[in-house]
Amino acid sequence: MRLTDAFVTRSLDEIRFWSRIMKEHSLFLKLGFRCEDTQLINEANQFYAVFEAIEVKSHSFTLETDPQVVKAFNEEVYTAASHIWAFKRKVLGLILQCKMPGANNFPLLVDHTSREANYFRNRLVELNTGRLEPLPDAIIDENVFFLRIMADHAKFIGHLLDPSERQLVEQARSFSNDFDTLLFQAVDLESMRPQSQTIPLLDQFLDENRVSVKSLRDFKKTARDLIEACRIKSIIHPLLADHVFREAERFLFIIDMFERSLTGAKVPQQ
Repeated sequence: MRLTDAFVTRSLDEIRFWSRIMKEHSLFLKLGFRCEDTQLINEANQFYAVFEAIEVKSHSFTLETDPQVVKAFNEEVYTAASHIWAFKRKVLGLILQCKMPGANNFPLLVDHTSREANYFRNRLVELNTGRLEPLPDAIIDENVFFLRIMADHAKFIGHLLDPSERQLVEQARSFSNDFDTLLFQAVDLESMRPQSQTIPLLDQFLDENRVSVKSLRDFKKTARDLIEACRIKSIIHPLLADHVFREAERFLFIIDMFERSLTGAKVPQQ
């Protein structure tokens, strides 16, 4: 694959995935605002419309699109991602300063969504400047980012399930502990680099994370299906259940991509 083809492919893949995520963040934040937070609700609605338009526009491009056109699109999306990042940080500040009593957005959830917006805009900069990280660094950094995201998801699920769903709450708590541990292991590997960046260590790192992410992905799928069928008690929006499932699927896709790049070996079916 030519570099220009890879640039277009990667850019469109990132934008199609993350623009939908940003759009859904806008909805979830809006649902957590109070009735009187009309300005914030309006801003959230505007961001929903912006990222919905970006998502639609991204599907109008093909792999044959001129890379310069895609580069300009990346810059446009970067601006939108920067604006929603700033909005999320503003909301987080209001919550932490106790200026929104009674609102239903956890501070960690708002911070979580802002980290994803920051990740998205940084990826667009990397693509447009051609400064993607070397594989060993990318493996560690992507896993540190996504392991924390997965740990957060487990915590959110545990807190949004009805307390009477004791077994599911306990499973979510167990996943939270597992991913906190995996995150600490990843941070340790990060601090040991470059000496830690050997193929055997990185390969084992990916294998161990894959097993845990697959288990969490399956748990999220089960929870999503039960929520959609109204078979469990929770305050989890069905779209949120699907949202966190898709992010686990994305992490598995990235792990498999790294495994192929690192060893050239085929990866197990997910």
